[in-house]
Amino acid sequence: MSSRSRQHGGRPTREDSEQLADTILQAGTALLLRDGYAATSMEAVAAAAAVSKRTLYTRFPHKAALLQAAVARLIARWLPAFDAALQQAGTLEEALLQAARLMLATAVQPDALALYRLVVAEAQRFPELGRALYEAGSGAGVARVAGWLERSGVADPLWAAAQFQTLVVSGPQRRALGLAASGEGSTTIGEAEQDAWCRRVVALFLYGVAQPP
Repeated sequence: MSSRSRQHGGRPTREDSEQLADTILQAGTALLLRDGYAATSMEAVAAAAAVSKRTLYTRFPHKAALLQAAVARLIARWLPAFDAALQQAGTLEEALLQAARLMLATAVQPDALALYRLVVAEAQRFPELGRALYEAGSGAGVARVAGWLERSGVADPLWAAAQFQTLVVSGPQRRALGLAASGEGSTTIGEAEQDAWCRRVVALFLYGVAQPP
């Protein structure tokens, strides 16, 4: 670290400290998603981040704190694209299709699937993780869709938005996790298949089993 990046007395600047914390969090997130909570040690995280254990524990006093920060970091990475997509929509149908595409694309990407497995595995020991994942992740998406539904005059928009998210995500996510019944296809869901699924979900949500006008 250069002398310009330190404050008087050789102490790291705030920018240096934040960058170091991000480096640790990036290394910790990768290990947690790959190996799971129980198999990830703080020593392994320190080694992967190339920092001392003292430096690690100064920023994350225990593994649970590191896990919570890792969950928040991943969610913060996914939400901006969702917000931007909804802002571009002009009609309710367009908004639902944009939301469905982003919800599904996020839910079946490797990091999201690994995070889902991790949170489910640790839900009993750390119930706050499930709440954090919902409130900052899927719950935030539901709230944004509910705003569109409310402006369109839909009764109980929050409930309707939650059902919409379930329609979009549950089947493909189960399949991507390898939990689908035989005949439902491989665990890989390409962009064209995702788009077709989202279009069918939006049509079903808006028009039921009847043909759209």
